[in-house]
Amino acid sequence: MIRHKRSRRQANFKITANGRIRASEVRVIDDETGALGVMSTSAAIKKAYGEGKDLVLINEKQNPPIAKIIELSKYKYQLKQKASVSRKKAKAQEVKEVRFKPFIGAGDLEAKIKRVKQFLNKGNKVKLSLIYKGRQITKKNFGEEVIAQVITRVEDIASVEMAPKMIGRKLITQLMPRKNHEKK
Repeated sequence: MIRHKRSRRQANFKITANGRIRASEVRVIDDETGALGVMSTSAAIKKAYGEGKDLVLINEKQNPPIAKIIELSKYKYQLKQKASVSRKKAKAQEVKEVRFKPFIGAGDLEAKIKRVKQFLNKGNKVKLSLIYKGRQITKKNFGEEVIAQVITRVEDIASVEMAPKMIGRKLITQLMPRKNHEKK
């Protein structure tokens, strides 16, 4: 029996702490009291060790860099929590596909437009694809009219992300929901 290792998603945070801080001076922030001011890195490290904590570089882009006196394990935990919260908040926008035919009945067209509106109201992108079968390819204008009709019917809640174009025997376009339109 072969066992595969299950890999857990590990967040790779590059944390610079204590002796790895290369700056000569740092702006020090304490975990409890707040800002302690600008001091040399060696003095800040001694102060952190005196409290039984670590000196962690928070923002090295500033001049002088910002460092915080905090336990390293606690700081790593906070970073993981922030990453997981941002992952949960970031909703992946799905692309839903609705297929049409160039010669479609009025009732069927209404049902498909209703479905497109439902997808857009939920905040998903919608890919409209119209498939030509057999000799229907000779009547491309009928398919273009169907796609144009769908776009005009949903233009109040959607904008065209990808203009209609032919790919093989398919006429494809993509719609995305408008930002100012409220989701239901």
